[in-house]
Amino acid sequence: MPRVRAVFAVSALIVSSGSLGQDMMRHVDLASPEMTQAEVSRADVEILIQNGAPVDLSNRRLSGLDLSGLNLKAANLRASRLNKTNLSRADLSGAILDQAWALGGDLSETNLVNASLFATQARGANLKHADLSNARLTADLTGSDLTGATLVNVRGGADMKNQSMGLIRTVLNSANLEGANLRGADLSRSKLEFAILKGADLTDAVLTRADLAGADLTGARVSGAEFGGADVAGAKLRNLSGVEQAKGFDKLVNADRAWRD
Repeated sequence: MPRVRAVFAVSALIVSSGSLGQDMMRHVDLASPEMTQAEVSRADVEILIQNGAPVDLSNRRLSGLDLSGLNLKAANLRASRLNKTNLSRADLSGAILDQAWALGGDLSETNLVNASLFATQARGANLKHADLSNARLTADLTGSDLTGATLVNVRGGADMKNQSMGLIRTVLNSANLEGANLRGADLSRSKLEFAILKGADLTDAVLTRADLAGADLTGARVSGAEFGGADVAGAKLRNLSGVEQAKGFDKLVNADRAWRD
């Protein structure tokens, strides 16, 4: 398999689990031109946009470009390299970012409504106040900043009907989701170790069997949220709002090791 294709075959597996993802990353040269240099300019992308059809930038090297504020609605960015690319305030609604690399990318205030981020690698990305409503989000967002982001009805749960796909899930370890809107989000079996969820709106969210070890949910709204089987070892479950209407609190794992009121 050619080297470039091998890189993206690996990316499809990276979000399977934290430890496996770290091991896989060792086999990818993140400092190579393939991962750090762009093959087109902002002007080139603007010309594609002016042509009117949905932009196709699949499998293209776009790392480090300033694409802020551009209309990339329904664009095909599958397997593209967007490492440290500036996409702030861009319109990526309905865009395909499956298997894309966006390490350290700036997607602050970006419109990602109905976008698809399947097996997307976006560790350390800036998604402050981004709108990911109804997005498919089985991505690795370890260490990312989603402060004030909107994740209403996000589809991030593992597909356990398909065992190979069931390994792929949303990874939000050490991510900052303070004040984020996660109403109705499906994050079942997701990894949220040491995530910050202070003041987040988790109304009707699905967190069954999620890994919330060490997570900080202080002041979060949890009315109607499902927590059955979630691991809360070391998690902060203080000053929760609507806990009486939450589901599965009697089935938490390691509840005796959580910090509670």
